[in-house]
Amino acid sequence: MDTRTLKTLAKIAIDAAIQAGVMIQKYADRDIVVKEKDSGHSRASQIVTEVDFLSQEIILQLIQPTCKKYNLGLLIEESDDDLSRFQKDYFWCIDPLDGTLPFVEKRRGYAVAIALVSRESTPYLGVIYDPPSSTLYHAIKDVGSFRNNEFWKWKPTYNGTYQQIDRGGAVMNACWVLENAPACFVKKPKPQQGGGCLWDYAATACLFNEMSAFVGDSYGKPLDLNSRASLYMNKKGVVYASHREIAQRHISSITTDNLTM
Repeated sequence: MDTRTLKTLAKIAIDAAIQAGVMIQKYADRDIVVKEKDSGHSRASQIVTEVDFLSQEIILQLIQPTCKKYNLGLLIEESDDDLSRFQKDYFWCIDPLDGTLPFVEKRRGYAVAIALVSRESTPYLGVIYDPPSSTLYHAIKDVGSFRNNEFWKWKPTYNGTYQQIDRGGAVMNACWVLENAPACFVKKPKPQQGGGCLWDYAATACLFNEMSAFVGDSYGKPLDLNSRASLYMNKKGVVYASHREIAQRHISSITTDNLTM
């Protein structure tokens, strides 16, 4: 896909994310009805609210017309997987409200995430909107990364110490790695279904790639963002790190743990 088209789609995704995020924040101080869903083994993956669906509706109003115009597939959390991601060259990968648990607990850590991913699993576009702070992050493959529409590029020094980030949903945890570098966010492999889904990582994977930070699985390979085996990432885990040295520490420790099991 050419850069001009990517920039056009980025503008649409940004509008969708901001509109959805503004709506979400209006509900932040209200009492929200929480429902259960059959998804994963953690509390965070098993709850959904009306706000998740309202956000999805807003996003789809802007995103769905692009599917026909640009021949794109669609994968969005609160709808069934129609498998169009295997039929089209590119597909939207969307989480209308990542971090539903921190949202209902009325704390930071929730966000809107919209990504465009190739059938081969490469993230070409990532848009993240953090409603509590009104912060917009976005990245376009081979164009760059942006924070509130300003070019975002840093080279933080790594002195051997770092912090582990685990404060909210997967999307904001990844963004906070970049905001609080040197830092990392790790989901170790596990046999149980869970560990987040494709839509939890696709947008931030594009952001990390453009920042030249590390994002990959627990074995040092690129994330499989279009797996036929499962929407979940538990089999191989996930590692986000501001520096490759930090990532390698965790990859090495996870590999060692697996060998001794």
